[in-house]
Amino acid sequence: MIVLTNGSCWFQFTRVWIPDPDEVWRAAEISRDYKEGESVLHLQLEDETDNPLPFLRNPDILVGENDLTALSYLHEPAVLHNLRVRFLESNHIYTYCGIVLVAINPYEQLQIYGEEVINAYSGQNMGDMDPHIFAVAEEAYKQMARYNERNQSIIVSGESGAGKTVSAKYAMRFFATVGGSANDTSVEEKVLASSPIMEAIGNAKTTRNDNSSRFGKYIQIGFSRHYHIIGANMRTYLLEKSRVVFQVINNQLISGWN
Repeated sequence: MIVLTNGSCWFQFTRVWIPDPDEVWRAAEISRDYKEGESVLHLQLEDETDNPLPFLRNPDILVGENDLTALSYLHEPAVLHNLRVRFLESNHIYTYCGIVLVAINPYEQLQIYGEEVINAYSGQNMGDMDPHIFAVAEEAYKQMARYNERNQSIIVSGESGAGKTVSAKYAMRFFATVGGSANDTSVEEKVLASSPIMEAIGNAKTTRNDNSSRFGKYIQIGFSRHYHIIGANMRTYLLEKSRVVFQVINNQLISGWN
């Protein structure tokens, strides 16, 4: 049971999420109606134990939705549960949240980035197919080449080891495939080949990521009037030297590069 201080109204059998120190969030039901003015809310966990404070659970029919904005209740436990169900039960690492693509790093190579997959997403509207980094890349390419003819940006963000560098490479692979030139493929090949060179110079091993980028990268890809890749520019920013000069291994301070 928990103590309420805000005068909320809750009803028996309402399905909720409650915080848990081990599993982060656990499923529960309200075991007794709560009426305004009462100071105690009774909860029942699925394993028959009691524990505190609730978040409303989504109906089962919505669990596993490929767009988080379709959920009735959008909060941390609902988001984590939906991502977990999609990842563990359906092996989907991508989920939309409106125009944002949420990606889970599977820490293994998946066979979902081949040329046949690129061709399947090329020309499709975002939302017509399953969430994918190629769908985001196609939307940017389509807005640039087919509709507005304006510069487009894709922001790749996340914590260390989330897969930002790899996601950016897959987006570049998409552009190199759909925007390649039939007469000269050397340009797009050079664009793709530039990433390992930059990684060799600017990446370092950390406790959370064996190949962690130690700087932000701004990659600018140029297209011709016929929307073929004609060149690329890569700039680095926010280089934190204090994070690449030293590395702690087995309690010993090892000097790195400066």
